Amino acid sequence: MGTFCVLDPLHNHRVVAAKPASSSKRRRHNLAAKIRIPIFKNTRCMGFLCVMCLIALGGCSSLNVKLGRRVDLTKTPVASIELSLPKGPAIAPGQKSPLVVTVTQPDGKVLLTEGQGKGKVQWKDLQITATVVTADKKGNISLSRDPRVSDGKVGHVTVTVPSHPDVHADLDVPFRYDIAFVSNFSGARGQSGNNGLDGISGISGTSGSLDPNNPSPGGDGTNGTDGSDGQDGGPGGNAASVQVMVTLQPGPKTLLEISATAPGHRRLYLVDPQGGSLTVKADGGPGGSGGRGGQGGRGGSGGIGMPNGRDGSNGADGRNGFDGPPGKGGSITVSYDPSTKPYLSAIHLSSKNGPSPTFQQQYVAPLW
Repeated sequence: MGTFCVLDPLHNHRVVAAKPASSSKRRRHNLAAKIRIPIFKNTRCMGFLCVMCLIALGGCSSLNVKLGRRVDLTKTPVASIELSLPKGPAIAPGQKSPLVVTVTQPDGKVLLTEGQGKGKVQWKDLQITATVVTADKKGNISLSRDPRVSDGKVGHVTVTVPSHPDVHADLDVPFRYDIAFVSNFSGARGQSGNNGLDGISGISGTSGSLDPNNPSPGGDGTNGTDGSDGQDGGPGGNAASVQVMVTLQPGPKTLLEISATAPGHRRLYLVDPQGGSLTVKADGGPGGSGGRGGQGGRGGSGGIGMPNGRDGSNGADGRNGFDGPPGKGGSITVSYDPSTKPYLSAIHLSSKNGPSPTFQQQYVAPLW
């Protein structure tokens, strides 16, 4: 005969009860039918913990709305919205910038978007349309690293509220080229060496006798084994040779068209020399870090006796591995158009552990 469990809804306990049995066996199981096994000692506490777990997960937008952390824009009256880029009105190639939408309600109350705006309006309740730039679902816009995408253009972003079709906001996004661009063709870092293995501790000696009428010495502890040496780091990778081309873009504003080319790679840049720059790196890769030497094993303790046994000696620590040697820097050759000579200070070159960069003046046609 088995048992079955039922839930007591009044006391939140599981009741272990016997299945129907013959009258001769019922008395024997009456005690088992009265046993109660507690499930929760404090149901309020458990309920609070469950809510806190759901909040920590942060994946349930409806829960956030119920808790007041977010608003449901489909159920919120909206009079107008405004769009802004708080980190600046312009972005450069390769950059990302967060958007902020300000929602104004008919009563004048203002709400901001989550994320950069630190508000309660959810981006999922808004729709973003972008040209030239791209936008993600979290309210960030980004611009391609390729300057040909943005050259001579202006980005545009439109935000609409699907639940309020008559509400929208527009924003033009100008582009800038006066930042510090970096083109890195350096060698890779060498592989780190493996750590050495720790030595094994010695075994304690056996105990002797402390009986003055029948003394015996304690056994000696065994020696700990030596730790193994750490592995040396691997050498850094060699940098590729880089060819840099510089020319002046036609137009009223002074902009440098620059290409940096290495085997298998060609990168383009548009640089405003009034505040902007380009650093080209072809450094040798740093060597990998040496592995840590293993610790020597501890010697075993001598056994107690008359006299006590001797402690075993500790094992020697392993040697730390040596860092790997750096790789070789690559050669950098700069070919510049004569019109760009006054602006060459905007170009910075680095070829650590390699030959010095070279410059040569020649006619350079527009790069795109």
